[in-house]
Amino acid sequence: MCDTVVATAEATADGVTVFGKNSDREPNEAQHLLYVPAADHPPDSHVQCTYITIPQAAHTHAILLSKPFWMWGAEMGANEHGVAIGNEAVFAKVPTQKKGALLGMDLLRLALERAATAGEAVMVITELLAAYGQGGNCGLQHKSFYHNSFLMADPSSAWVLETAGPHWAARQVHGVYTISNGLTLGNEWDLASPELVAYAVQKGWRHGREDFHFARCYSDFLYTTFSDCRRRRQRSADLLSAQWGGITPGVVIAALRDYPSRIQVYRAERDALEAQLVSGALDRAGHPAGERAAFAADGFAQAGEAEARWLEQVSGTSMRSRPNWLYTRSWNRAGRQARMPAE
Repeated sequence: MCDTVVATAEATADGVTVFGKNSDREPNEAQHLLYVPAADHPPDSHVQCTYITIPQAAHTHAILLSKPFWMWGAEMGANEHGVAIGNEAVFAKVPTQKKGALLGMDLLRLALERAATAGEAVMVITELLAAYGQGGNCGLQHKSFYHNSFLMADPSSAWVLETAGPHWAARQVHGVYTISNGLTLGNEWDLASPELVAYAVQKGWRHGREDFHFARCYSDFLYTTFSDCRRRRQRSADLLSAQWGGITPGVVIAALRDYPSRIQVYRAERDALEAQLVSGALDRAGHPAGERAAFAADGFAQAGEAEARWLEQVSGTSMRSRPNWLYTRSWNRAGRQARMPAE
């Protein structure tokens, strides 16, 4: 499942916002790392998103995305102003729209292209949501329809934005905040769609503003429960809060991969390489673009060599226990579809 986390200045070791996300897309759906430079666009130009075309902005910022290869949008990314956004699938009582509109991933990319702060990103997404709606198939091999929540941050601030169809609420984040495939906002927010409470009252979910709670009113019970989002969210929040005032990129990375496996075979070497690359990137933050690009290319090369070595080590390590046959069958089918050699 997906998890997105943020720690703002008051909770971090160096007083700078730290943001992170992991993703649970389909096994054979490649993630494409894409850089798009800043650009100016002529009047009346348009942009083709995954399913629909909308008017283009006069200027779009430079962006770096990690995206499913087949869609226009992305599940995570950052722009030249230091705005970072991650999205989560969330499940609500409001029916999902099957007809293609803007995917949550499209909204994320559009916000990165058009916003210079996290607060501006909230406004970009909510204005586009009102104008075009969200909807369409989000899956590659298996159709999937859902609503979206977003965690967005810039170097000095962060916001959480959660949606259910055209309805939404947003709140500025101070300290630690995490989201995991479920609505989290309750009866306090800084911004909200005009009919947020009225729609819930109309549906009989609550009597009025005095007993309104966004997550309790709007969440779909079945999918929200089986996604195990509340337990995962609590775990990531606890891990980060325990290091309040000392949170670093390494702490966030560790929280996002808090799972046991054969990873013990290469954990120490992986952690050392990550620490080296993160430290080197931070040291070069103000250096010329060419030098930073060369460092990034070298980092990718080192990571590729390390992954090949670790794969060989893991392949020679026996598992402590075998997974059940349904789990094995599912992964064997995915392996055949990807034309991977059998073990």
